[in-house]
Amino acid sequence: MNISERNYTSVQPPPGAAVLFIIPGAINFIISLPTNAYTLWLIVNGPAGTKASELFALNMAVSEILNCLCSILAIVNSRIQIAALNLLVTFSFCFMNTGRPLFQCCISMERYLAVVHPVIFLKYKPLRYRLGCCGAVWLLVVGSGLISMLLNGAFIYNFVYLAQCIILLCVMMFCCLAVLKALKRPGPGDGDREGTNKTKSKAFRTILIIQVSMLVNYIPLILITSSSFLLNPMTQNISNTIGFSISTVTGVVQPLLYLHRVGKLPRIRAC
Repeated sequence: MNISERNYTSVQPPPGAAVLFIIPGAINFIISLPTNAYTLWLIVNGPAGTKASELFALNMAVSEILNCLCSILAIVNSRIQIAALNLLVTFSFCFMNTGRPLFQCCISMERYLAVVHPVIFLKYKPLRYRLGCCGAVWLLVVGSGLISMLLNGAFIYNFVYLAQCIILLCVMMFCCLAVLKALKRPGPGDGDREGTNKTKSKAFRTILIIQVSMLVNYIPLILITSSSFLLNPMTQNISNTIGFSISTVTGVVQPLLYLHRVGKLPRIRAC
């Protein structure tokens, strides 16, 4: 995350702030890595239909696994300043900053279309459309990483990232409210069918959980970025570290949501 790296080399945070950086990175590696790896294994070894329908979840799991592996490099870089390693870490934050929210938006948009616009959903249900979306997202992820390397520490990148957060949050909010409206107002052919309402409720819960995790993830970053020009370097560095910590630990939400949905979490009834 470029914002978390801003002024890091020039202003070292106090020892307590380093703990806020290292502990979430370790939690991310210990908890998020195995849950995402298990999610990836379930999808890859599932039926062909599951692989197609869960393509966005599969790609997001790959992105989160890469992010988990790179979190170790971030921890090392926080203690040992090497120019090449700093660039690599700066690039690697694209998996968390761009890959995670874009794949979450793809999942939410898919649920939104399935509930609110089922005809359009069936039209674009073939695998080639999902593959096209995933390819476009990965291009954006790599492009975001390269841009963050080129603009490492540049003030303008913070506002580009701020715009990205606000746009994606608005898309997620729209999907959440649209599905809620469809849930409360059944369509002409829905009647009182329990199965239809159950499907809509499931889609709404999925979008709502993703929305809440994105709010927890990005609201602190939006506040920090929008007020960055008012903060002194030390305060900004500590604020960025706190924002990074929150963003890191929320990486476990999506795999747990998937494992819950497929009934792989103990003592939790699948949706």
